[in-house]
Amino acid sequence: MKIVFLDRDGVVNQFPGNGEYVTKLKNFSFIPGSLEAIRLLTENGYRIFIISNQAGVAKGVYSMSKLKLINRKMLDGIKKAGGKINKTFYCTHRSDEGCHCRKPEIGSIIKALKSVGQSLQTENTRFFVGDSKSDILTGFRSGCRTILVLSGRAKRKDVGKWGVRPEYIVKNLQEATKIIIGSNGSKEPA
Repeated sequence: MKIVFLDRDGVVNQFPGNGEYVTKLKNFSFIPGSLEAIRLLTENGYRIFIISNQAGVAKGVYSMSKLKLINRKMLDGIKKAGGKINKTFYCTHRSDEGCHCRKPEIGSIIKALKSVGQSLQTENTRFFVGDSKSDILTGFRSGCRTILVLSGRAKRKDVGKWGVRPEYIVKNLQEATKIIIGSNGSKEPA
């Protein structure tokens, strides 16, 4: 089974800024090329999951119902473009709550795999595409090949301080998709 885990903000949609959240439907906008990338992954037989920390809910910045509306807008846009997200997993806890599903913990990955009859031990092709250190750590801890996109939070210069390196560093999800579909693609590892 071929599986891709995607962070949301900064990978699928525009990054709202450090310490900021997408709190309104009008503030959710897809990164150019992300819809096409998800469509290509879908057409090439990948199961796609969104794995995202959304602590703004626990902090009272926006409600769970608002998160669900934003999620519906995202899923509708992806479906209209010919893509499919198998399931979304949002951790709405604050970082100080010790939740096992909050990245860089791997609880959401385990739940996603279980939803398709897989486990961390199952031999399959797994990628994690994210825009932050916690995304890369999550991918690394769950045995995924990791791709950092520079369309969100992290900059290339940040990676040297992380203690963990992504396998690839690319501009955006569109470039990441070329690597994923091509297995090793023509890009050199980061």
